[in-house]
Amino acid sequence: MDEFTKAGPIVQRTARGRPFAKGNPGRKPGSKNKTTLIGQALLKQAEEELLRKAIEMAKAGDGPMLKFLLDRILPKERCIELPPTDHDCDPVERCEAIVEAVSAGRITPTEAASLVNVAGGHARIIDFSEVDERLQAIEKQLEALKET
Repeated sequence: MDEFTKAGPIVQRTARGRPFAKGNPGRKPGSKNKTTLIGQALLKQAEEELLRKAIEMAKAGDGPMLKFLLDRILPKERCIELPPTDHDCDPVERCEAIVEAVSAGRITPTEAASLVNVAGGHARIIDFSEVDERLQAIEKQLEALKET
């Protein structure tokens, strides 16, 4: 017995790696256990009955069941229409319009966060193009000064 284990000396372990013998690739990726297959078969038989029961529970006022069903029925993402904006629109005004849409219940806070990210990216692109235009104008002025 050594000082680290009470069971005696450690038996030499085999090298880590493939647990199967050579030529045995093991189970195919994506294949399912027998218990999973049996469970799916049993559920398939009672699928319609279970769905009806879930709908009954939701109609009876079971909030979590209602949320569960709506999360699976309603689309995850949807097209959101906001008022059109022009180049001169201030990014703060855009964000205010988004906050107003959340307050009115037209969009969810998660959708608003995505829209704010899009508005911020658009504002950065506009800023970049304005800086590029100013830089080009300065370069033209410098070239004109060098020629004189």
